[in-house]
Amino acid sequence: MEDFQLAREKAVKNIRVADHMLIMTFPLVKDPKILLAVLENIYQSLTSSMDSLLFYERTFKRIPAFQDSFESKFNVFKDKLVPKHSINKEYSELIRSIRELLVEHKNSPVEFSRGDRFVICSSNYRMKTITVADMKKYIAKTKLFVADMDRLVRRNEGIFK
Repeated sequence: MEDFQLAREKAVKNIRVADHMLIMTFPLVKDPKILLAVLENIYQSLTSSMDSLLFYERTFKRIPAFQDSFESKFNVFKDKLVPKHSINKEYSELIRSIRELLVEHKNSPVEFSRGDRFVICSSNYRMKTITVADMKKYIAKTKLFVADMDRLVRRNEGIFK
C-alpha cells in the first residue's frame, strides 16, 4: 500500500473512534475528559486526511517536497492544494482551530470539568470550553473533509493495484 492509502485508512479509523467515543462512551461514563480524547481523534483524522492528499500529490510529483512537520504540511496544503482542488477554506480553518485548542490544552496551567463541559484556562485565565455540541459539529465537518479527501485521492487509485 502507498503512503496516501495508509493515511486515508488512518483518517477513517480515527473519525470512527471519535464518533463512537462521543455517541456511545461519553453518555455512559459522563466524564468530560473524554471530550479531549474525542478532540484528539478528530485532529488525528483531519491531519491524516490532509496527509493523504499531500502524499498523493507528492507521489505524482505535483507538489514540492515538504518537511515532516505539521506547519510545513499545513502550509503546503493551504497554499497549494486548497486552491488547486477548490477545497472549502472552512476545512483549513477547522484544522487550525482544533490544533490551537489542543496546543492550549497542552500549555494550560489549569483545566477542569464543569457539568458536561471541559474548561481549559490559559496562563492569563482566558477560558476555552469544550462541549458535546462542539464535538458533534467538529465530527460532522471532519466526516465531510475525510469524504472529500477520499474522493480526490481515489481518482487514480487503480494505478497502484
